[in-house]
Amino acid sequence: MNRSLTTIFLLLILSGCKYQEKKTSQIFEQVNSKNKTVTNEDLLDSVKLGINFKPNQNYSALKRTILSDKVHFKNQFSTHPEKTIDSVSKYLYHKLVNELVPHWYNTTWDFNGYTNIPKEGDIACGYFVSTTLKHLGFNLNRYKMAQQAGLNEAKTLQENSKLKVFSNLSFKSLKNKLNTSYNDGIFFVGLDNHVGYVLIKGKEIYFLHSSYYDDKVMIELAEYSPCFESNIYVFAEITTNKVLVKKWILNEKLEVPNT
Repeated sequence: MNRSLTTIFLLLILSGCKYQEKKTSQIFEQVNSKNKTVTNEDLLDSVKLGINFKPNQNYSALKRTILSDKVHFKNQFSTHPEKTIDSVSKYLYHKLVNELVPHWYNTTWDFNGYTNIPKEGDIACGYFVSTTLKHLGFNLNRYKMAQQAGLNEAKTLQENSKLKVFSNLSFKSLKNKLNTSYNDGIFFVGLDNHVGYVLIKGKEIYFLHSSYYDDKVMIELAEYSPCFESNIYVFAEITTNKVLVKKWILNEKLEVPNT
């Protein structure tokens, strides 16, 4: 690893979800360089994207349903492990994107936010990820995970050798590398000073996060997100990660590394 990359990597280790001054001029220039006026809402079509933006059931009941389904999948796993892992991968994608997260949209961001209830109180970027994963049925300490730098959060979800790290890339180059490396799915991403989920769908890259720029939980095209600008990106697989999916099925604890 060369000196410049080592420096960036150390910054990622030391930094977590930190507030940045809103980059109004940068996003203005980015949008106008494409000769059109763009808002996040204009760029997303829920029908075309194939995901739900609005909650459709009670949140507490949803969490109970997930725990019940988990028991079913564990029983199924004992006789059909590979088939069960494939089924659970799809299940986790659907439950997170279409059922859990819609409750969290527009929950307010705050650097110190750690609410456990969507739209009640504030939520920081790290807590948004750890809390929704906890509610999705993963056995983890949401406080300990959220208080880590992005690199350690990624290591909680996937072994270090399987993580993918990209640095000093244009968005176009990063997008090409992601589409070469991954299939459609949900991924964790750690940036210089922010974390969130990346949704890859049909070669497009979406950023799902608690935004310090818009002060709320939202999903947007990563290309137009000022919060997605970073010198370094660390990716960990979630729904495409068979080892992690198996841990969910068997309720194995996700250990947060010390360093």
